[in-house]
Amino acid sequence: MAQLKGIEYMRNKLACKRTRVLTRYEYYDMKNTIIDRSTMIPPDMRWLTETLGWCGKAVDSLADRLIFNGFEDDNFDVQQIFSMNNPDVLFDNAVLSALISSCCFIYISPDGEGFPRLQVIDGGNATGTIDPITGLLSEGYAVLSRDDNDNVLLEAYFTPGKTEYITKGVVRTDVRLTRVGYPLLVPIIYRPDASRPFGHSRISRACMRIMQAALRTLRRSEVSAEFYSFPQKYILGLSDDIEVDKWKATMSSMLDFGKDDDGDVPKVGQFTQQSMTPYIEQLRMFAALFAGETGLTMDDLGFVSDNPSSAEAIKASHENLRLLARKAQRTFGSGFINAGYLAACMRDDYQYKREQLYLTKSVWEPIFEPDAAMLSSIGDGAIKINQAVPGYFNTDNLRNLTGINASKLPTQSGGDVSG
Repeated sequence: MAQLKGIEYMRNKLACKRTRVLTRYEYYDMKNTIIDRSTMIPPDMRWLTETLGWCGKAVDSLADRLIFNGFEDDNFDVQQIFSMNNPDVLFDNAVLSALISSCCFIYISPDGEGFPRLQVIDGGNATGTIDPITGLLSEGYAVLSRDDNDNVLLEAYFTPGKTEYITKGVVRTDVRLTRVGYPLLVPIIYRPDASRPFGHSRISRACMRIMQAALRTLRRSEVSAEFYSFPQKYILGLSDDIEVDKWKATMSSMLDFGKDDDGDVPKVGQFTQQSMTPYIEQLRMFAALFAGETGLTMDDLGFVSDNPSSAEAIKASHENLRLLARKAQRTFGSGFINAGYLAACMRDDYQYKREQLYLTKSVWEPIFEPDAAMLSSIGDGAIKINQAVPGYFNTDNLRNLTGINASKLPTQSGGDVSG
């Protein structure tokens, strides 16, 4: 067992990480401010604020496709624990929080009868030291409650078989001891690697920089629209004795000038109106950069093509998003199995070995729900494959392709996909 680093180390580690997590939540919630040091925008126009939902779209487009559907070969019945902990909300919260902050945590605690309760804590309120082999923590820390001013009210320090609670800096005497061999705080991580075991955020630095550039483009376009909504006019040879109301001259479509004492008439002209095309093209360029960074399409970011794509073309354009979703399913599934393992140890009051769950696999809904045409193709393919390899497809594994539950009614003659 690795040497524990202590709660002060954990507090400092969370303090360093929390600012970055909160920044990403600001981008997701569209509450980020524009970083604009341009000297070309008049001070009176700096109040203009712009908002783009691209970062939220990048997160939601992936989160909405990650629908957890339980466990396969669940010998320890961990599905029962999740089913009694509001699973629809639990899994969605965990996936969304992990995509935004790179990781979230599932906090396991017993209820009044000793049954495990599962609570999602975002990455800005928990941290720990991770075991790179199992993906479990060797030591953990979480802020369980804050006041309205973001001051810490209740903390928890997790070590193997022990959870200590600290209220406003005072260690409480109700230390919770368990027979579980790991801290009761389980990380759910998006895209971990050897150098960053707690993963990467879906809202990368590149996403935030591109967003800032796009917001500045929007602000410049608004300033230009304010200045050049009406074409600028000019008058040559106007007598000094004639006073012109500049506002009326700007707004009016007809100007009336008489001859001066010498019989000359002023010459009136108009400058070419500024085009918004350069701003639109620049915004389109940033949208293309953002789409390339996140695996989205230009249609997803609001630049709809003139020729609508077919269903197959749309699916092909989201191939990068499908690959990202596949990888997220693997890493999230491992975290959910770890949480189920520790919860099963608490439920049964017995320290199982992590290796005993090697057969248990996570099951997910299809990343892209099949339409009628795809269902027809899957049906034809299943029949042909079963003719070549009898029993290859049946109601138990076809659901992984279609996302549709098999009917519980008696099978009608000729309705068996097994051929």
